Amino acid sequence: MLCLSPGPGLAEGQHSTALIAEARAALAKGDGIKAEMTLRAALTAGAPRTSVAAFIGEAYLAQGNRVKAREWLGASDFTPTTAEAGYRALGRLERLDGHFDASARAYDKALAIDAKDASLWVDIGRLRYAAGQHLLAIEAADHALTLDPGNVAALQFRGQLVRDRYGLMAALPWFENALMRDPKDIPVLLDYAATLGDLGRAGEALVITRRVLEIEARNPRAYYLQAVMAARAGKYELARGLLARTRGKLDGEAGVMLLRGIVELAAGNWQEAQDRLERLLTLQPDNARAKDVLARAIYLGGQYRYATLRFSREIARGEGSPYLLTLVARAHEALGERDRAGVLLDRAAMPKSALLQVLPGGTAIGGLLAQGEGGTAEARIENAQESDPGFYDNMSLAGDVQLALGHPVDAQARYAAAAEIRMPESLFLRRFQAFVLAGDLQGANLLVRSYMLQNPTSRPALRAAAWLSLKSGEVDRARGILEWLRDTGSGRDVQLLSDLAVLEAQAGNAAAAQTSAARAYRLQRANPLAAQALGLSYVAGGINPEEARALIDKARTMMGDNPMLAAARQRLALARG
Repeated sequence: MLCLSPGPGLAEGQHSTALIAEARAALAKGDGIKAEMTLRAALTAGAPRTSVAAFIGEAYLAQGNRVKAREWLGASDFTPTTAEAGYRALGRLERLDGHFDASARAYDKALAIDAKDASLWVDIGRLRYAAGQHLLAIEAADHALTLDPGNVAALQFRGQLVRDRYGLMAALPWFENALMRDPKDIPVLLDYAATLGDLGRAGEALVITRRVLEIEARNPRAYYLQAVMAARAGKYELARGLLARTRGKLDGEAGVMLLRGIVELAAGNWQEAQDRLERLLTLQPDNARAKDVLARAIYLGGQYRYATLRFSREIARGEGSPYLLTLVARAHEALGERDRAGVLLDRAAMPKSALLQVLPGGTAIGGLLAQGEGGTAEARIENAQESDPGFYDNMSLAGDVQLALGHPVDAQARYAAAAEIRMPESLFLRRFQAFVLAGDLQGANLLVRSYMLQNPTSRPALRAAAWLSLKSGEVDRARGILEWLRDTGSGRDVQLLSDLAVLEAQAGNAAAAQTSAARAYRLQRANPLAAQALGLSYVAGGINPEEARALIDKARTMMGDNPMLAAARQRLALARG
């Protein structure tokens, strides 16, 4: 009997096919390095370039090497059986490089091959979101889940969109659902951990990051999330060590750059902190938090003249937080320039409204508002919104224009449309102001309650809740909220301390009022709210009448009269008589 055996060519073909299958399994786990090595072995075993191009390109994408990925994907030289994967990888590459039209064309080619691939629709949704087609991105996510309700990538993407739109709590079930289907999906685990951390559930978040490290040792994002939690707890040296474990793989990300600046500042490495933050501000020139930390690094490093020069443009434009203005003022003082320091300290001490003020500037629309051309600004942004109705930025900016023009109801309508896409704290504050300016305190209450239900640790929302409690006469609740904010990180907030002191004085807690007011006054002697609070606390305690009279007169001169100051003057007059 003649025994037949496969020839060398057939054996090599089978071997290369097995290697490609092994590489695709590695890609499914996110292991780009193993996939690349396996695919190169497949090439050596005789696999044609067209059979592996899609997957080697995907492997390089997984490694973050977009230049190498383009060498394999750019020519679109794929076999019929690998074409969908190739076009999907090419679409992702073009999206990451910011070539949105080219990305859309690649995805269209993938759709022509298989329009019922749920993961492909997730990729399309991510492209649409990056391109500003926010409503279409939500539609793509919903379509992906219609095609495959259990698709992990679709569940994760929908969870991310829900987190943007509704808040942190609402996103958790989506991530948990995805993890029930694949408990070892690292991207979902990381999203879940980050959301838990933002909710203040650090213990649970830490458990999840450790699970990630069990699955993939030395995962840099897990260490980064642990570093964020350590920094929030004030353990800056631990955060610094955890960041070192990322081995620089995330150093180009804004959040990582800011955290590195903060931990280097805490370690006393002023110059290193300064370098990190300057790099971040090159990418994000308007990052106010980075500017504040940078100002502190420059000041603590003794570079007083540089501090006055570095932020001169922001100060001249009327920008800069009270914290930044105070640090630059201290730098002027160190240089002996007391007059300049005094001007900045006065600006820093000017009380801010409890409500957000929408200020023009920063955009072409804002420039028109600044020039008094409100009608032109309104027409331009409304036209932009009509031409691109699913773009969040246009919706929120249209609301800003209406609010600046004094039309809070119209502003609220545009903000509500924007909130259907996402609701960051900045939009929450603008919606809150629109309700208040329209006299709709019921709407403001509903907004605050629904936002806090999803984002219970939001400090701006808690301040808004305290303000509403005062309006409705719930003084004890307002005082409780302000005390909690003071004790959990706002102990240097002059306005919060002043508000709390006034509430304590009104409640008859003179000693507590004096403690809060004295702290506020020590922080900013030129702040009229701090002067008012300290004067009222003295009146409530029946002490230091001359100092109380001087403080009340100072506050009245700086910000005008009000019923509290008038009542305090009357009590002082009666006591003197």
